[in-house]
Amino acid sequence: MTMADVEQIRDEMERADARRLQPHFIRSFFLAAFTLLGGTIRERKPGRYEITHVPAELRRRDRRDGCAPLLRRYERVTFHKELIAVDGRPLAEFCCPGHPLLDGTIDLVVERYASLLIQGAVLVDESDPGERPRVLVYLQHAIQDGRLDRGGNRRIVSKRFEFVEVDQDGGARGAGWAPYLDCRPATPEELEVARPVLDGRWVRDDLEARSLDHGVAQARDHLEEVRRRTLDRVERTTAAVRERLLTEIRYWDHRANQLKDQELAGRLPKSGMNSAKARQRADELEARLKRRLDELDAERQLSALPPVVAGGALILPAGLLARLRGSVADPAGRARETERVERAAVDAVLAVERSLGRTPVEMPRNNKGYDIESKDLDGRLWFIEVKGRVEGADTVMATKSEIGVGRNKPDQFILALVEVPTDGQPLVRYLRRAFDGSGDLPFGAISVTFDWQQLANRCEVPA
Repeated sequence: MTMADVEQIRDEMERADARRLQPHFIRSFFLAAFTLLGGTIRERKPGRYEITHVPAELRRRDRRDGCAPLLRRYERVTFHKELIAVDGRPLAEFCCPGHPLLDGTIDLVVERYASLLIQGAVLVDESDPGERPRVLVYLQHAIQDGRLDRGGNRRIVSKRFEFVEVDQDGGARGAGWAPYLDCRPATPEELEVARPVLDGRWVRDDLEARSLDHGVAQARDHLEEVRRRTLDRVERTTAAVRERLLTEIRYWDHRANQLKDQELAGRLPKSGMNSAKARQRADELEARLKRRLDELDAERQLSALPPVVAGGALILPAGLLARLRGSVADPAGRARETERVERAAVDAVLAVERSLGRTPVEMPRNNKGYDIESKDLDGRLWFIEVKGRVEGADTVMATKSEIGVGRNKPDQFILALVEVPTDGQPLVRYLRRAFDGSGDLPFGAISVTFDWQQLANRCEVPA
């Protein structure tokens, strides 16, 4: 690979690490889901839990699906690797993806409540000051190759969720990764206020068709990504297999001929090997080479399955609810002012990053977690979340996605606080490790509100 290829792969790994599933997120989900299913769990020490009752339905499921057996109780479980073994304490089960306790809980929750995804939900986006509602459609699509599993079906090699937003005008666009994390369920009062939107004709139109049209393009991108990665790996594997097995085949061909000549001369080898055995081994290696090359050729035969709609939700912006309630005198003017402040803040941070010698790139609006991705001269990526506020602001809100990225990449995440005056230049300040002491968000929580001045006192002026 060229240096550019290596750098691109490294950047992709950095971005994936910023979005990775976090232990505290798995923990908050498991505690809520396991309790909902009738299990009993309590925290004995920080990060270490005792399970005193595993529901019978979960225990029956592991036998039915051929999984590892589940116990009736667990003395200790944990969601963090470093807490598996603690001096003077019992060894804890590591509850992570792949563990039958977590996998069984997920499977049972999906079995019980998957229909609710298709039924749909109404969510509120607190961070959106606009007034245009949108429908979020969950699409699932998969990539298969030419190999067959035990059931005779083509093997799935990659599966992915994509999220598409469809607006009132029928336009569809990608919504980024896990956009629902920053939205909360609408209250009964908000549902009543938004009744005209819920009864709107556009909400009941064939939104699936529009989202699937957009999903087909996303499926093609998914296929190309998997194909590029797979073909590179298969080509290198094919070359290595040919070199290794052909060398072995040539050796045993030559050895069979040598032994045949010795047998014709009446000299039998003391090793017990004869020409027939050597020829048989060469033939077996040739059959093995053909079988292995056929398997590798089947891995190249990639195709995308059609996207499938797995669920959906109507997203109500906070600005729309404010207008419907009449709680804001001029909601349109407030939205414009918010847009002006945010635009000025992002532009100020981009200018600061360039002055520091880095190469900043503004992320699209559907990129959850950070607003700017900046690369320094050493090739290191910095993930910058910009919070712009008018002069004299009291609070600032951080969403679940932003806190997640900040925790995943604590040494490369920057919270940029930008004070935008009515006149004059914005004041940019950087805060490192902004969310180290914010505490874990409970399952279902979407944001944390911080005191602006307290955060500003911890900041530094970038230089």
